[in-house]
Amino acid sequence: QVRLVESGGGLVQAGGSLRLSCAASAGTFNNYFMSWFRQAPGKVREFLAGIRWSAALTVYADSVKGRFTISGDSAKNTVYLQMNSLKPEDTAVYSCAGVVTSGPVFYTRQDNYDYWGQGTQVTVSS
Repeated sequence: QVRLVESGGGLVQAGGSLRLSCAASAGTFNNYFMSWFRQAPGKVREFLAGIRWSAALTVYADSVKGRFTISGDSAKNTVYLQMNSLKPEDTAVYSCAGVVTSGPVFYTRQDNYDYWGQGTQVTVSS
């Protein structure tokens, strides 16, 4: 069983930056597609970005392309989400998720994922 633990959330002013981390307790990320989602109050969970570095594959939602960057450290079993130029509408609970994949495939639907972290709150003040 893989356990995912996020960290790095907090309160930041608009225009600021945060880096979120997602550490896996077991297994290796090489066979996983790892993603970040977020859910704001009253809204559905939204796919933001995903990575499968064994296939050199990254995918971004249009809403964060150019502002957010996903990366990973396979030696540390950790995925990161660097968030720049944050806006108040980025306020949400951010969660990482993982699914085993074979080859350069990716998923943006939350129901495709088998493993989830507990989430970390990001609040952007205006």
